[in-house]
Amino acid sequence: MQMKTQQALRRSALVLAVVAALVGPQLALADDAHEKALEARVAELERIVNQLAVQQKTAPAAASAPRTAQDTSGITKKHAEAVPSPYVLAAEAPNQKPVQDTTITPGSNPNTTFHFGGFIKADFLESRTSGGQLVDGAVSRDLYLPSQIPVGAAHGSHTDFDAHAKFSRINFGVDSITDAGDRVGAFVEYDFFGTALGTQVATNTYGATLRHAFVYWNNWLAGQTWSNFMDTSALPEAVDFIGPTDGVIFVRQNQLRYTDGGFSASLENHDTTLVPYKGGTAINTDRGAMPDLTARYNWKGSWGTFGVAGLLRDLTLDIPAAGTVPARNNSKIAGALTAGGKWILGSSDDLRYQLTSGSSIGRYIGLGVANDGVLDVNGNVDNISGVAGYVAWRHVFSKEWRTNVMYAANHFDNDLALTGGAVTKSTESIRANIFYSPIAKLDLGAELMCGRRKLENGLDGDLNRLQFSVKYSF
Repeated sequence: MQMKTQQALRRSALVLAVVAALVGPQLALADDAHEKALEARVAELERIVNQLAVQQKTAPAAASAPRTAQDTSGITKKHAEAVPSPYVLAAEAPNQKPVQDTTITPGSNPNTTFHFGGFIKADFLESRTSGGQLVDGAVSRDLYLPSQIPVGAAHGSHTDFDAHAKFSRINFGVDSITDAGDRVGAFVEYDFFGTALGTQVATNTYGATLRHAFVYWNNWLAGQTWSNFMDTSALPEAVDFIGPTDGVIFVRQNQLRYTDGGFSASLENHDTTLVPYKGGTAINTDRGAMPDLTARYNWKGSWGTFGVAGLLRDLTLDIPAAGTVPARNNSKIAGALTAGGKWILGSSDDLRYQLTSGSSIGRYIGLGVANDGVLDVNGNVDNISGVAGYVAWRHVFSKEWRTNVMYAANHFDNDLALTGGAVTKSTESIRANIFYSPIAKLDLGAELMCGRRKLENGLDGDLNRLQFSVKYSF
């Protein structure tokens, strides 16, 4: 209604102006009284026209929604002359309030983008073991951990149900591009797979755990994130936390990394697990002056991805004397190679795979499925070699439905004269899942998994698990 009134006033003003222009010459010949009256009418017409111009300039557009601060997300400094600030746009429409009066990251550099994300994931697991019962509170009650599969038929089979939302996570990040073209940013992410802060009787509360915390500047990265020896692009989709756990490299740790195109190299936090002479509880040590060293090269194309990487480690044991036990100080160099990637088979299928081989890879495979080395009779470190890998096929039925089938395995060459027979010789698992996504970001998953663990002394055990999950990403 207001717009129709304004349009009528504008038309009336223009008609009056035209009439004044046509009669102007004749009125010039009239007497002074007529001339003064005409001048007054022209002045009134000018006032009305000016008032209409002001109203048209300040009124919000009727054909489109008013612009807000969100409309300018991504505007950089080079656009400042055209659009100086998102808050200027909001001020042009008096009835439109800005989303916020100040930036969400007031301490950041100019041209900084802030992002927040994560997901909520609820898991429901039914697990049956053949070689004994899973211990209450064990990690393997919440995810597949091959090193904790019970072994020994004498213990009998057991079935347990578990449910939790521990793997829900949140993350925050900032990214900036300076006027000189430098890229700088930071990222931090937490999940809730920490120590229990309450019992399952009532609260089921758990501590937040740090997953990622790093800063990057152009080609450099410093902080905690996935090991450069690991290829995250080759990981298949699973209902379980990892999926092909038996054969996958899976490590997050602090590091200093340099990346240039497909090439990357890193200095990473080191840690070593050793089997005592003749077996027993593993010795964990982070002694030594050399970090774990990695180098990787990745290729990517319409055919998929492929990467190769190398790992160099220093296993150092440095234990002071205690009573009659002498001091032990020894080290051993170890190395490994890995290759894998994703092969696109068509518009609806792909194949993901990885193969890793070398000495002392136990800490990097399957969440520490085996030890890195063993001590001989003199307390010197001896490497434990191994091989691990997986293959996974993915098929997309439609926009809503997809499935994954995968097999993973590992095998370690333990010296029985040093380790004894109670160490893990191999583990393997096969699993199949199906996902249904009725709307974007909402995933309903079901997965059946069968895993097996074998010891060097011949004992073995199975873990069969049916798992369901509901996951909403944001």
